Amino acid sequence: MSIFDLFNLSGKTALVTGCNRGIGKAMAEALAEAGADIIGISSSIPEKESEIEKAVLDYGRNFYPYQVDLGNRDSLYLFITKVKEDHPVIDILVNNAGIILRQPAAEHSDAYWDQVLNVNLDAPFILSRELGKEMIKRGNGKIIFTASLLTFQGGINVPGYTAAKSAIGGLAKALANEWAGKGIQVNAIAPGYVNTDNTEALRNDPVRSKSILDRIPAGRWGLPEDFKGPVLFLASKASDYVSGTTLVVDGGWMGR
Repeated sequence: MSIFDLFNLSGKTALVTGCNRGIGKAMAEALAEAGADIIGISSSIPEKESEIEKAVLDYGRNFYPYQVDLGNRDSLYLFITKVKEDHPVIDILVNNAGIILRQPAAEHSDAYWDQVLNVNLDAPFILSRELGKEMIKRGNGKIIFTASLLTFQGGINVPGYTAAKSAIGGLAKALANEWAGKGIQVNAIAPGYVNTDNTEALRNDPVRSKSILDRIPAGRWGLPEDFKGPVLFLASKASDYVSGTTLVVDGGWMGR
């Protein structure tokens, strides 16, 4: 098999949550460029003519948008039923969607906690379980979680987010332990500090922004495009012997 064939996703279908902007959009673009059709999930994605749809179509692939509130359990299950009917074979699942709500731990409300855990942990597990069942029947599949530096560290003023992302790292290992022998590779990607909506408050804080940049050996904030290569690797045959790992993409932050 040639090196190009290892990364070729022609004939595959990938479901990407949080695909409307930022890291998720870049991931969906990369998978489409490699040949996959894209099922795009977002709470705000337009039915037609979104930027991600245009990008996917430009690569000659099909794009299927679904507007889903991942924080609502009933809506999530209705979506799963429909998407499995519409697309009986989903080869790749990218659990990327996430929210972050900032509040000191002593004031961190139940509502904040529940919102973050519902979207960042519960929905990825449910999607992985329900789509993973079908992958097990077929004997192949790829599941990729978006983790975080806070999978490894504590963060400040984001206890719910840290709890969820710490659990995501463990969940990737737990599913990999059960499913690697069944032909399904489960892994995670941990972004560092990336120029997205989630980090806008940090980038606008001159003190925090400087302290973050001072620690990153690469000397810059990450860009969504930095995740195209990592997600393609974990979604393709190139990673068939990679299971239960969290690939850190952080400009060297964790090595400092």
